[in-house]
Amino acid sequence: MKTKRLRTFATIIQSVLILAMMALVTSMIVQINCLQGTARVINYAGLARGATQREVKLEIAGEENDDLIVYLDEILSGLKYESGKYNLVRLDDEVYQSDLDAQMKYWQQLKDEIYRVRQYGYQSTDIVAMSEQYFHMADDTVSAAEKYSESIATIIRYLEIATAVDITILILIMLDRSVEAVRMRHRNHQLKQKAFTDQHTGLPNKGRCEEFFYNTELMQKPIACMVFDLNNLKMANDTLGHSVGDQLILNFARLLRNAVPPPNFVGRYGGDEFMAVIFDASRQEIETILSRLEKDVKEFNRLHHGGGEFVEVSYACGWALSMEFQNCSFRVLFDKADRNMYENKLEKRRQNTEATAK
Repeated sequence: MKTKRLRTFATIIQSVLILAMMALVTSMIVQINCLQGTARVINYAGLARGATQREVKLEIAGEENDDLIVYLDEILSGLKYESGKYNLVRLDDEVYQSDLDAQMKYWQQLKDEIYRVRQYGYQSTDIVAMSEQYFHMADDTVSAAEKYSESIATIIRYLEIATAVDITILILIMLDRSVEAVRMRHRNHQLKQKAFTDQHTGLPNKGRCEEFFYNTELMQKPIACMVFDLNNLKMANDTLGHSVGDQLILNFARLLRNAVPPPNFVGRYGGDEFMAVIFDASRQEIETILSRLEKDVKEFNRLHHGGGEFVEVSYACGWALSMEFQNCSFRVLFDKADRNMYENKLEKRRQNTEATAK
């Protein structure tokens, strides 16, 4: 319950961080666009400052330039009202706007003085002093725009830091969730393994064995099903106890698993019955496995014969090969192998009975 609450809380935090990141990125885009507009303002405010000095020099030299005056009018109007052909923006800064208003007002006075120069000559006017005053006022306007630009750049830096922190926390949360997901998959895998594993032998259990019955892809290649049954488990349980019977099951499980090479399948189908599935099988391979198992069982019985409550391993076996039948499902293949195992068991009983009678 506590873990579930923590996951819910982490999900909420992650959602909040994602929304915050979207807001931060949006704000950053807005500020960057504003900064780009501010850069144009600074550039044109500087052009207005320099162009005015050029206009004054031309007028003093007796060269009238009304086009330059119109150019300066358009720049100042654009800076103030976002109008004109230069795509300028209006900076929302009180100091800048105040300096710009003072500059524009003085520009009107300076223009009047320029027209007086044209009438009376510059020696009879205050054009030089006024030009110097205007330059300082224009310089104040540019400085105010630059300071405003710096404040936007500072905001962008803070937004970048906040975004980086946000992303870092998101990454940490996602890494934590990824680790938790891996752990969860590992736990689920373990649970699945446990659910399909026979606890006594460590082999796949009946549930895992029966999964082959529903796997239609298996029959596309040659495959063999082998069924084994212990002959003396009931005798061991009835006469020596279930612990001896359990040991008998475990002994055979180990022998069978060693005799059947990987990646072929070996599982405990139930009680005293085992199943093996041989992939890409051939009759020769099956005979090799059976020969190896018989040899190993004989050697095992020989080494342990006469030791305490030891019961010899004895088994019956039946098998069926898919390529020897047409349109054969695994269920049919298993049933044929099981029937062959039962016939082998009866045959061994008959042989044991005849041997006892003699």
